[in-house]
Parts: sequence; structure tokens; C-alpha cells
Amino acid sequence: MASTIPDPIPRSQGAQATPSAPADRPGRIEAHGIDHIPDDERHGHPRELFSVWAAANVNYLSLVIGGALVLMGLTLWQAVAVIVVGNLFWLLTGLLATSGPAAGAPSEVITRAVYGVLGNRVNNAVGGWLVSVCYFALNLAAAATAAFALVEKAGITANTPVEVAVIVVIAALTLAISVYGHALIIRLYLPITLVLTAVFAVVAFAVLRHADFSYAPVETLSGAPLWTLLVAGTTMIASGPLSYTTSADFSRYLPRTASKKAIVAWTALGAFLPSVVVCSLGAFAATTVDMSDPQNALQTILPGWFTPVFLLALVLGTISINALTAYSAGLALQAVGLRIRRTVSVLFDGAVAVALTLYGLLVSNFLDTVSNALQVVVVLIGPLMAIYATDIVLRRCRYDGLALGDETPGGPFWYTGGVNLAGALAVLAGVTSAALCVDTLYTGPVAAALGGLDLSLPVGMTVAAGLYALLMRNDPTVLAARARA
Repeated sequence: MASTIPDPIPRSQGAQATPSAPADRPGRIEAHGIDHIPDDERHGHPRELFSVWAAANVNYLSLVIGGALVLMGLTLWQAVAVIVVGNLFWLLTGLLATSGPAAGAPSEVITRAVYGVLGNRVNNAVGGWLVSVCYFALNLAAAATAAFALVEKAGITANTPVEVAVIVVIAALTLAISVYGHALIIRLYLPITLVLTAVFAVVAFAVLRHADFSYAPVETLSGAPLWTLLVAGTTMIASGPLSYTTSADFSRYLPRTASKKAIVAWTALGAFLPSVVVCSLGAFAATTVDMSDPQNALQTILPGWFTPVFLLALVLGTISINALTAYSAGLALQAVGLRIRRTVSVLFDGAVAVALTLYGLLVSNFLDTVSNALQVVVVLIGPLMAIYATDIVLRRCRYDGLALGDETPGGPFWYTGGVNLAGALAVLAGVTSAALCVDTLYTGPVAAALGGLDLSLPVGMTVAAGLYALLMRNDPTVLAARARA
């Protein structure tokens, strides 16, 4: 029996739902949490995933990261190359999305096949819920900063009570989307994508008019220092797609027969294109303005009338990405084993994120600490992504959603004492290997021996994926999945 209580929305007891009248509708709070989605409630087309991921990746933080690459010492075209390579990791996010329709379940449940019923609760608590809430707080802080500037332009002093109100309002709008859930996200994100595309087209015109296309830093790097910076920049860009081990959450309502290639393509392309464009705009802008303060710097090259529109777009883009984050965090909290409705779990996650944001912006530098911690999180999320992707390949993306919902001892994914030792050992080996190679808040021995070259991402992912594939090659659940028609 699944360890969750469905949301209190009655499901039809009459004729089965059809694609023309699905139970999953935009104006209705989503009834499903981490429970299995029956075939007769599946609907939609993989192309809908494009706007979901596009809206979430036209955002302020992408501009900041793109500008940071130039500030770190790369030439303009080195920065653009890093942006393209780092964003290729969205292909893994697309691959993970294929498991949603196969199982009719979210990522938070599918990974029971990887870690076991009890082991997966730990995975969801740390790799799912905690990381999501931290990202929610950081994105909320970024949106609030833009909103504070907008309030000031309206002639209202952004004192503490006003700042608190602004943060709460932005969080409320975000959580409203997350609470209504999947159907509203699918419906809203296409127009949001179109609006954000129009706004950033104006930003692109202004930036490209002023950009120095031959820009190079005063001291051009070469040799080991250059490679160290290139790898660090790629890791920073890749941390975005690698943080989305939850992409099946947004594809699980698709029909079981939906094309896997289309799911990979629309998911990856929807995230890749805007991420590359917006990050590159940040890099281009850094050749002409000081992107250490991008919000104010960009206003110096944008038309005066457009500044409020730009600030509103920054808030809207952050709401889009945070709605996805909060939605998945709510599912992760259910998958940890708490018997609460999805709507309640989403609101709880939002309350925690708001508290972190208020504390960080108004009381201390807490968000700086969280930001630094998330730099190290790549040590964890890289191996987690690699193992999940490897499991999909091993099982040929064949998952039994009903079996994954069986949490009883002796169930197919109970493994040994509720833990799949192969998954646990692979994570441990991947994280340990990555930790030896990291050079962020601390320098691991391998990074020190290589002069600061941080290979934590490729090493951690390779070790984790390789060991998991080796240990699971003859696992009965894998062999059964591969034999399934």
C-alpha cells in the first residue's frame, strides 16, 4: 500500500476518462500524488514538455551564471562554448523523463527500483526534498530582489514589512501553481514561455547592440589554469540540468505508448535552447557592463520604459522555475513516507523556503551559506543522475508502476531489508570519488595534486554509473524488466 493519502478530489465512478475529458484538468486541484496514474487517465503529447522546461529556464539566474563565466576570466567565446557543453546535460534530464510514462509514476517513486523502498526514502529526503527546498529559497531570493527594485520604482519604500509582503506574495503565486499541479503547469507554461521570449528578445537586442564580440580579459589564460576554469565553468552550468532528477514528475501523465525519443527531445530541447540563449546573453552583457550586479547593470543599456517590464519578467521566470521545484519537493516529502496530501506537502515546503529566504535576506547571510553548500551538492546530484539514467538503460525503460507502489516487506523492490545494496554502494562510491576530486569550499586530494583541476563531476558520475551497472547486471528485477514485452 502506498504511503500517502490521495487529495480529497472525487474521481469519476462512471465512464472512464478519455483524452478529451481527462481527470487532470487546469482548473482542478490535482488529485494524484505519488500514486500510480491509470492508463485511462493518461493524456497529452510529448511536445507539451517543451514549454514546461522552456518557461523554467528563461530566468535571472541564467543571466547571472553566464556573466559570471566572463568575470571568472574566460574570453567571450570560451564562455559560450562552456555554456553549450554544460547544457548538453539536459539530454540526461530528457532520458529520465521517459521513465514517467513507462511507470505512470513520478521520479520519487521510480527510484525505489534503484535504492529499495526504505533506501529511497533517504534518497528523497536528501537528494530530493532538501536540495529542492534550498533551490526554492535561492530562486525566491533572486525574484524578491527584482521585485524590491520594482516596488521602489513604483514610489514605495522597500522597508522590512514591504519586503516581507513581497516575498510572501511571490511565494503564494508560486505555490498556487504547484498546488493546482500538473494540468495547470502544462496549460500556463506555453503562454509564459511566449511572454518571456518576447521580453528577452528585447533584452537580446539591447545587449547585442553594446556587446564587444572580440572581448578577452586583460590576462588571457592558457594551459592548466585555463583547463581548470573551463571544467569549473562547465560544472557550474551542468549543475542546473543535473539538479532535475525529477523530470518524470512532469511526463508521467503521458500515454504509455508516447514516443521515448520525442519525450527526450522535447524535454531536452525545451531546456537547452533557452538556457544557452539566456546564459549567452549574460556572457555578452559582461563584455560591456559590470555583471557582478546584473540587475542594475542591465538597466543601463535597456530602454528606460522597458525596465519595469524586465523586472516583472525576472519575477515571472523565477515563479515558473520555483513552481516546478515546489511541485517536486511536495512529491519528495510524500515519498519520504509522510502520510500527507500532496497539497499539504507543497505548502509545507513553501513555508520552509519562505522562512529560509526571509532569514537569509533580512537577518543574516544564510543564503550565501546555502549557495556555497549547493556548489558542493554537485558531488551528490551528479552520481544520483548517473545511477538513475543507468537504471533506465539497464531496464530498457520498462517499469511496473503498480509493483513500484508496493512498499511491503517481500515486495519486488524491497531488496535486502528495504535497501538495494547496489544502489547504495554506487552512490557511496560515486560521492566519495567526487569528494576526492572537488575544489569548491574545500580542495580534495586529487584536485590538489592536479593543481586545482576539479574533476568531481565526470569522476563521480562515471564511478557511480559503472559500479551500478556492474552490480545490477544480473539482478532479478532488471532481468524481469528486460524480458517484459
